[in-house]
Amino acid sequence: MWLLNSSIGKKLIMSISGVFLILFLTFHLCMNIAAVFSESAYNMICAFLGSNWYAVAGTLVLAAGFVIHIVYAIILTLENRKARGNDRYAVNVRPKNVEWSSQNMLVLGFIVLGFLVLHFAQFWYKMMFAELMGHHEVELGGQMVGTTEGATFIKYYFSQIWIVIAYLAWYVALWFHLTHGFWSALQTIGWNNTVWFNRWKVVSDVFATVICLGFAFVTIAFYLKSLCGGACC
Repeated sequence: MWLLNSSIGKKLIMSISGVFLILFLTFHLCMNIAAVFSESAYNMICAFLGSNWYAVAGTLVLAAGFVIHIVYAIILTLENRKARGNDRYAVNVRPKNVEWSSQNMLVLGFIVLGFLVLHFAQFWYKMMFAELMGHHEVELGGQMVGTTEGATFIKYYFSQIWIVIAYLAWYVALWFHLTHGFWSALQTIGWNNTVWFNRWKVVSDVFATVICLGFAFVTIAFYLKSLCGGACC
């Protein structure tokens, strides 16, 4: 089957899974911004999702998308290196008009993945997974917290400066990954031509900037709230 065996087919699979993950990032950002302005509304969303079957099904689909995207990224990178052979050692200077992010997508991807593991350990593991295991409260900062009190988790973790700095660094890596990945995915899918080549590039840059600045806004807002006991911002 060409979709699984050909280079173009593999790129198409990776691109479609990438677009799917981008849509999830958009949804996740909207939820997080809601938490800044209304913690009760955010907790209601968390309670609505919780460990219900539709939330679990969505999580499994999301996990499958992550695995597919990562596996095919590794396969394509290894195939490209094999095809280039010793030529990849011949040039140490980045070719003209080739973005730094495009040459380091796999590394950026692993950085993003590494922080996703941290993020899941801090939130998903203590919320949905805990509920699935039959626990409705978990220990957080020396006190018991309900698994649907998402805003409490955000306030706790984003009150710690090292976590804030780590997340901000993560957003930078995510920005580089998205700016090239989004545009490249659209190109692979076929939504690109001589007219839209530069337009999609601009759209990708703007989209990645909005997404990453949005997450940074949430992180910084909750950190500033922690400095004044939640009474400001």
